[in-house]
Parts: sequence; structure tokens; C-alpha cells
Amino acid sequence: MQKLKQPYPIQTSDGFIALNPSFLTMSTNHVINCLIGYKPEPGKPFPLHKLFCKKDLIKVKYAIDHTIKNKKPTTKLEAELLINDTGEFLCRYSVHPVFNSKQIVTGVIIWLEKTEKKIVAYNIPNLIDELPEGMFTVTTDWQISSFNKTAEKITGYKSDEVTGKYCWEIFRADICKDRCPLRKTLKSSETCINQEIQILNKNGSKQTILANTGVLKNSSGLITGAVETFIPVQKEMQLVNIKRHLNSFENIIGKSERMQRLFTMLPDIAKSDANVLICGESGTGKDLFAEAIHTCSTRSKEPYIAVNCSAFAESLLESEIFGHEKSAFTGADRLKTGRFEMAKNGTLFLDEIGELKPELQVKLLRVLDKKEFERVGGTQTIDMTARIISATNKNLPEAIIDKSFREDFYYRLRTVSLTLPPLREKKEDIPLLVNHFIKIFNKKYKKKISSVDTKVMRFFQQYDFPGNVRELEQTIEHAFVFAKGPVIFLSSLPDFKELNTARQKHEKSSRETLFTVKKPGKEAILNALLLSNGKRQKAADLLSISRTSLWRLIKKLGLE
Repeated sequence: MQKLKQPYPIQTSDGFIALNPSFLTMSTNHVINCLIGYKPEPGKPFPLHKLFCKKDLIKVKYAIDHTIKNKKPTTKLEAELLINDTGEFLCRYSVHPVFNSKQIVTGVIIWLEKTEKKIVAYNIPNLIDELPEGMFTVTTDWQISSFNKTAEKITGYKSDEVTGKYCWEIFRADICKDRCPLRKTLKSSETCINQEIQILNKNGSKQTILANTGVLKNSSGLITGAVETFIPVQKEMQLVNIKRHLNSFENIIGKSERMQRLFTMLPDIAKSDANVLICGESGTGKDLFAEAIHTCSTRSKEPYIAVNCSAFAESLLESEIFGHEKSAFTGADRLKTGRFEMAKNGTLFLDEIGELKPELQVKLLRVLDKKEFERVGGTQTIDMTARIISATNKNLPEAIIDKSFREDFYYRLRTVSLTLPPLREKKEDIPLLVNHFIKIFNKKYKKKISSVDTKVMRFFQQYDFPGNVRELEQTIEHAFVFAKGPVIFLSSLPDFKELNTARQKHEKSSRETLFTVKKPGKEAILNALLLSNGKRQKAADLLSISRTSLWRLIKKLGLE
């Protein structure tokens, strides 16, 4: 038999990482474990900062996000790996998407390949056996060179039985002769996604699978083989013990791609105990996501305690969170149990976390580090066993730059982060949300409204909804008050023109205030970039300076 060619993913010096979209570990191989000094626990955040040099870390995260967003591999990338805390190993890497049966990206696979130096001379498993998808690789001669554990379970074949054999001898698929996705991939280098194939397993039974294929290349760019991942159709990825429908998760509605991606991430987040930071504009439903994570977690039978950090005066907020002893301060006539203590082994939701003053941020950081706290005026140490979910509508990285938010506190809160899209960026969800709110308000107002007029729906699709889903909900409720029949017409909607005029006047006044200075400072530049969505020419126009002058100021102030 012809000697097998070893494809790129199973060279003895290659590293292999599988992550979900939240950067939580799915699996790693022995090389990666040795580089970072331990085997990351599945479901826990992968320590990218321990593997990649600081200067390359942002590029790596961008490559992962880019791969997830575009659903295509990102290849031919280079980065320096950390060895003994110094960047002394240059590697090439590529990021490949992993799909479920609904063409939703459920994670990524990162391959690291040696260039100038060896990483570690260890024997590496053929591929990641812990992956939920079946996976196998073939050489350019169509001979199987690796076969993971999930592939064994799906087909009934053992790896030893198939290695060295031609793939069509094992799978005996209905498309092997003329429509084979691996053949197409090897011939054109195109990635095939969710190709439905009927194969025969070891005992001869028919099995329908959904397959994804991609090419494997060496450091010179030459194709050395192909890889295929697959899942059985009748065992599609499902959310166990979680109430989830096609377009909803708990009480959250949405069929847009970004919402579906969030729905895919939520079960993994719920199962973990990691701190979660939920970001998004006001009215996007951050509180609903927090409740959904708690409801679907192992802490669901424990208390869910929410506190709005902007609803209390600074002097009272500390007492509200930590509690206080009797006589701790003027007016403290009895012992008060704080929200941390009330949450016990449940979940504490800190809404509007961006409003916390730096002094209280320090105290909360200490609690998150030590997992213990004391009541105001007390000396007894109380264990902090609650999970922390926080939310904000502020741009915290920008707040870190202007020193209003501590960087160490930010990273402690955002072990896992979710960014909720505004309604204007997911308008395909509007019809679903409208129907959802109609059902809710029919019960509340005891009416039988069935739909909205086509002109109303057309208006909703054109309107930006600055207040997001909350504004849409209040708009529908306003219409319910005035609607006379089974259909909501434009005449029942609130006066959007008056509201928009007020908003425009406020924005114009804010811009005039921000950009009247001759030489803009850091705050003015940041606000200009924010209002122009990062487009420098527009930002320069707002500041009444040239684009070149803006670039000089950005460099001078360290805002690159």
C-alpha cells in the first residue's frame, strides 16, 4: 500500500484549539496544553493571552470574529507565541468555522503551524476527539489519514479500520461518484457548507448527514489533503432541558442571524459559572438575557436578585449591595441584608454597571477577587457564592480611556461578554416582535387585535427605533389604547415626528457644544469618532479640522 501523506493538521508540531463563539474552550491538543502549562477545562474561557503575544492578541481575536461573521476560513496569518513569557516563536495559523445543521456557526477551530522554530516535539492525537462533530481527513490520494471518536460513534467504524482506506469504501455515499463535496473542495479549494449526504454505516443502515469540507495546506501553500466535519440529521444539535423554539429563547424573540448566534451561545454560557457582561443600547433587552441565563443555569432554583446601579445614591448603593449593621451610620436603626447576601448561591444581576463610581468599583473588584465581603459597619466576613451578571449601555473601553472605569474591574466582569444588537440592525425581527406584543397586550387589555396595517409595518421597517425593542413595545401598547378594531392603523401610533424633532435638536446642541473648541481634546475626538462610527474624515469634519490634523492628534494622544 502506498505510504500515506500526513496532512497539515496532524503534523507533530501543530497546535489545535476548538473554541465556541464566546471564546470558551471546546477542546485543545497536547501541544497547546504544554505551551500554556495546563489543559484548559471545557466550557471555561480559553487563555489566549497566555498563548499569543500582546501585540498579536487583538489580531487573533479579530480573525476569530471575522471568521464567525463571514462564515469562511481566515488563513495565512502569522503571530508570535509566548514561551516562558517572551515572544520568541513565530507561527502561522488559520481559523476555520464549525457549523451546526442550521448553518449557524457554533465555534471555530484554530490551527497553529510551525515556521522558524519548533513549538514542542510531542506526539499529538490525530484530531480533537472531544468535538461534537464527526471529523476525518484525507490525503490528496483520497485515503483516510485520521478519524475522530465522534466519527466512530456515527459510522460504527473504528479509526484503525478506516485509516489508509479510500473514503468512498467506508462511507459508500449516494454522491461519491459525481457530487462528492471533498472532490469539489480538493479541485477548487472551495469550502462546502451543510451538504446533505446519505451514507451507509458499518452495519449497512442508511444514515443522512450534513457535511462541511475544507482543504488542508502546508506552509508553502500546497494542498496536502482535505478535512470533513459532519453531524447526523436526526441528531441535530439541540438545547437539552431548555425551552427553545426556532425563533425564540425563553422570552427573547428573534430570527435574525445575530439573534440566532446569541441563542446558540446562551446554553453554554448558562451552564458555566463565568461572570457575564451584557452590553447594548438602552431597550435592547439586557435584563431579559440575564434572566434567561439564570433560568437555564444550574442555579435556576436559587434566588435571582437584580439591582440597578444608577437607581441609588452613591452612599446608599454600598449599603444596598453589601448590607449594613445596625448603627453603622445615621439612620441605620436595624441590620440590613444586602443583595450579595440575598442572592446566596443564585445570580446577582448588576444593571447599569457603567454608572458605578471608581471608589465602589474598587470594593466590588476586591469582592470578586476574594469571594467574600463584609456588611457596612461590620467585621464579620461573609462568603460570596453568587454568580455575577452585569449589564451596561455605556462604551466601557472608552470609559477606561477617560479613567472613569477601572480596566481591571472591566476584565473581571467580562469573563464572557454578549453584545446585543439594536433593533435598527435586525429589522427582520420586527414582524415577530409585533406579533409577540400583540398577543401580550390582547391579554392585558382584553382586546382581539389580530395585526397591524401594511402601512404601519412599512413605517416600522423604515424607522430607526432609537429606544430599540422597548420603544417598539411601548408603541404597540400606545396603539392598543386607541385602536378601535382588529387592525392597528397609523392613526393609532404616537407622534414620532415631535419626538424626532426633539432628538435632532438635542443632538445638534450636543455637537455644537462638543466641537466649538479650536484645538479639540481627547474627549472631543473620542465623541467625534463615536458619532462618525470611526470614519476619520467624518470625524474631522465634525471637529472642523483636516483629516491629517486629526490623525496627528490621534497619534499624539495615544488613541491609535
